[in-house]
Amino acid sequence: MTTDDMLHVPTPAEAYATPLDSPLYGRPPGRFRDGEVMTVQYRSDPAAIEALLPRPLRPINDVVMVQVARWGDVPGLGRDTYECNVMIGARFDGPPVTSGSYSPYFYVDSDRAMAGGREFHGQPKRRADVRLECRGDIVVASVAANGIEFFLGTMPYKARPATFEDVRREVDPVTNINLKILPEIDGGTAVRQLTARDLADIVVGECWSGPSTAEVRPHATCPLYRLPVVAFLTGYYWTTEFSLVGGRVLHRYE
Repeated sequence: MTTDDMLHVPTPAEAYATPLDSPLYGRPPGRFRDGEVMTVQYRSDPAAIEALLPRPLRPINDVVMVQVARWGDVPGLGRDTYECNVMIGARFDGPPVTSGSYSPYFYVDSDRAMAGGREFHGQPKRRADVRLECRGDIVVASVAANGIEFFLGTMPYKARPATFEDVRREVDPVTNINLKILPEIDGGTAVRQLTARDLADIVVGECWSGPSTAEVRPHATCPLYRLPVVAFLTGYYWTTEFSLVGGRVLHRYE
């Protein structure tokens, strides 16, 4: 049995994504609930960080933040979606002056998460096997592709109470900056811009800190090794929910 709603197909002017009658990802804004996050931070080579930052962005420090998360409930996306957002502190001198985290790499285990993030925000998402789990008294985050594990992070399970402000101190994940590039059908470029978006209505249930380790291994198509580990820093394990809304264009490349 069919209904009028099932037979309706939006026009191109009405649609926000394709396929027209069954978009790959949900319409923003979206509420990310039941979030479990492990944030591993480490010091890296300042020259390596600067090389991955598109101008006119400037680096803030020498810290890399690798944030591995499980999102338990996201309308339009699904349940238990895993992602790994690699971020470095960046500043745009404006106007307006904007500081936040730039993502040179982003890994997800869902085609819907990949398509939405790339098309909407310009996030550099690729498919990977992302895992976040507790093994006895430690929390383990791992990312692999093609059967090759190229990131492994560990920290103690709930060692010391912390706050979300502690998480934001070195690299702030609330404002995320991305290089959005969309091609023209003739091989040219339709969109080339720096975009920024802010997480909204953030609720942090609990937050814990402890010493963390990060291991980065070579991988030809997932080159996180370009940001080598120089020194370990504090890690965080926290639970959260937030709204992901539209953002803004910081810079358009001519």
